Amino acid sequence: MLLRIRVGKPRRDKIMMSTLSKSFGLHKIVKQHYLSLAKGAECQVTYIWIDKAGENLLCKTRTLEMEPAGIKALFSWDFQDEKITEVVLVPVRMFRDPFTLDPNKLVLCEVFDGNYAPTGSNQRSQCVKVMENVKDFQPWFGMEQEYMLLGLDGKPFGWPSQGLPFTADPCTVGINNMLGRDISISHYRACLYAGVNICGTNAEAFPTQWEFQVGPCEGIEVGDHVLMARYILHRICEDFGVVASLDATPIEEKKHTSGCHTNFSTKEMRSKGGLQYIEEAIARLSKRHSQHLRVYDPHGGADNMIRLTNQSTTSSFQSFSTATASRKVSVRIPDHVSRSGCGYFEDRRPAANCDPYCVMRALAETCLLGAAEDDDEGKKTTAA
Repeated sequence: MLLRIRVGKPRRDKIMMSTLSKSFGLHKIVKQHYLSLAKGAECQVTYIWIDKAGENLLCKTRTLEMEPAGIKALFSWDFQDEKITEVVLVPVRMFRDPFTLDPNKLVLCEVFDGNYAPTGSNQRSQCVKVMENVKDFQPWFGMEQEYMLLGLDGKPFGWPSQGLPFTADPCTVGINNMLGRDISISHYRACLYAGVNICGTNAEAFPTQWEFQVGPCEGIEVGDHVLMARYILHRICEDFGVVASLDATPIEEKKHTSGCHTNFSTKEMRSKGGLQYIEEAIARLSKRHSQHLRVYDPHGGADNMIRLTNQSTTSSFQSFSTATASRKVSVRIPDHVSRSGCGYFEDRRPAANCDPYCVMRALAETCLLGAAEDDDEGKKTTAA
C-alpha cells in the first residue's frame, strides 16, 4: 500500500514536495494538548476500508454519543467514490484506537454498493462464505508481512543519494546495519494496544526492510487483523515522516523484494500424524500453481512475475517447488514440523501487497474444498 503521488510538471512536483516537507516540521507535541482536552461520553470511531483498487486503505471518522458495546452497535455509513457513486461501509471488526486512545475505536469495514452487493474490492465477503464451508477443518492462518521504509522521493529511508552502501542479514542490529527500528517498535506496541493479534516482528535482509507477524488466527480473523495492522503501520509512518511500502519490488534493485508469507494448517495437520495431511495439501497446491499466482498479488500475478526470480530467498514464478527447511521454494515445510510429524506449512508466494482474503480463500479452496472435489472424482472413476 504505497503512498501514491501523482507526477505532474517538474515545478508542480517541486512545490508539492516542499509543502509535504514543511508538514513534517509541525510540532507533534502540540497535538497532545488537543488530545488532552476534556470531553463528554462521546466516542470517535474511525471507519477503515480497502479502496477501489483493492490495494490501498481509506478512512474517515464519525462521532457516537457513547462507546459502542460491540460491532453490532455500529451503523453503516455511506461513502462517495471517485466516480460519484455512493457505496455503503458496513462495520465488521472493531479495535481500540492507539492514536486517540480509549474509548475511541478503529473499525474495519466491508464495502457494498447501493443494493448491498459486494463491490469489486470487497474480497472479504466471498472469503467469509468459504471459511464457513471449511469451518469443521478448523483452519488456522498466520501471515508474515514484510514492508520497506521509503522517503517521499521513493528511495530507501535514510540512505545516501549516491547509492546503497551496505546490505544486512535478517534480524541484525546496529545503526550500521538497520534503519527504522523506532517505527517497528512503535507499530508493535500500537497493535498490541489496539487488540491486533500480532505475534512478533524482526528486521529483514535489507537495511530499511522490516516484518511483522500476525496470527495464528482461525478463519476470517487473520485477514481482518492484517489489514488493521497495515493501517496502523501507515498511520505511524505519517508521524515519522516516512512511507511504508508494501510493493513487491519497492526499489530498482529487484533482488530486494517483499512478501507476505502465509502459514496454514487444519486440526488434522496439527494433530499426531498430521504431516500426511500437509503433504496431501501441498500436492494439491502444486496442481494449481498458476491459479494461485494470479490472486497472490493485486495485479494478477504481474508483481510476482518480477519478484519470484528463484534468486535470494524466492522461488520460481514459472514452476512449483517444495522442500523441508528451504526458503527458496514455493511452499516450505518447517524443519521442526518435519521432525515432529505435525504442524503447518508455509506458502512463500504471496506478495507483500496481496489481499489477505484472496490468499486465504485460495488456500482453503485448493487444500480443503479441492480435497472434496478429488474424492468425488475418485468415486466417479470407481463407479465407472
